[in-house]
Amino acid sequence: MKICCIGAGYVGGPTMAMIAKKCPDIEVTVVDINAERIAAWNSDNLPVFEPGLDEVVREARGRNLFFSTDVDNAIAEGDIIFVCVNTPTKTYGIGAGSAADLRYIELCARQIAKVARGKKIVVEKSTLPVRTAESLKTVLRANSTDAEFQVLSNPEFLAEGTAISDLEDPDRVLIGGETTPEGLAAARVLADVYARWVPREKIITTNLWSSELSKLVANAFLAQRISSINSISALCEATEADIDEVAFAIGRDSRIGPKFLKASVGFGGSCFQKDILNLVYLCRHFGLPEVADYWEQVVKMNDWQKRRFATNIVKSLFNTV
Repeated sequence: MKICCIGAGYVGGPTMAMIAKKCPDIEVTVVDINAERIAAWNSDNLPVFEPGLDEVVREARGRNLFFSTDVDNAIAEGDIIFVCVNTPTKTYGIGAGSAADLRYIELCARQIAKVARGKKIVVEKSTLPVRTAESLKTVLRANSTDAEFQVLSNPEFLAEGTAISDLEDPDRVLIGGETTPEGLAAARVLADVYARWVPREKIITTNLWSSELSKLVANAFLAQRISSINSISALCEATEADIDEVAFAIGRDSRIGPKFLKASVGFGGSCFQKDILNLVYLCRHFGLPEVADYWEQVVKMNDWQKRRFATNIVKSLFNTV
């Protein structure tokens, strides 16, 4: 078996390195049009820093893990093709400021369709809006007459700083596919790859749409907890309660748990706000304004907390900054 991964970024590189480490009989090729990035992956100064990543890459690179700019050849030879490209928030057109920009996904689909021959399993690894697989299948099938495609959703659940441990011992691996004999067979092929090191009970299979939506909802729920505890921190300051004591007390409830209950300036990073805004856009698109407003409030609360912190800092410095 040969695996091709399009996109040598934060998700594609570490994920493929772990697969190559755990499956030495599978040839894994990570491709990218950015020659400088590929050169970095082939050097001692990797373009991504994660504790433990260097060791994983060194173990497999040159044995069954390869980094290349030859996209077409990797697609042609790959049995499974992972799509791990960026999906930023749109800055133009309908949905600007909230919807995901899928131009790179479409470009990948057209490239795969142009080069692929025979049976191919195409795996969405990027964070995508629900129903994107339908668009991906349409582009693949409209632009190829010599290949047969099965599209799977396999979202990543990596946290910065713990990506290698998240890959080594994940809470779950989610695989979504069509509920046809061919789709179920493709899902089994990918599940068998992960089962080399992940217990079967942690490998969850769903339909395509459930898998795509689950990634957005997971990040939305985590961000919601942060905004929730931050909102209570403001009330604690007004009433002289201690937010750390309140968080500890409610976190002892087994139904709630202690994680993501540390009050702070708010969430940042590249995922939470982008994914919630994407969820908001989807809700409005499908005629669910009340649901959209609910989730949008998580972002508004986060922005308010940042402004509140900044205001308190200025006040503490006697308004001299």
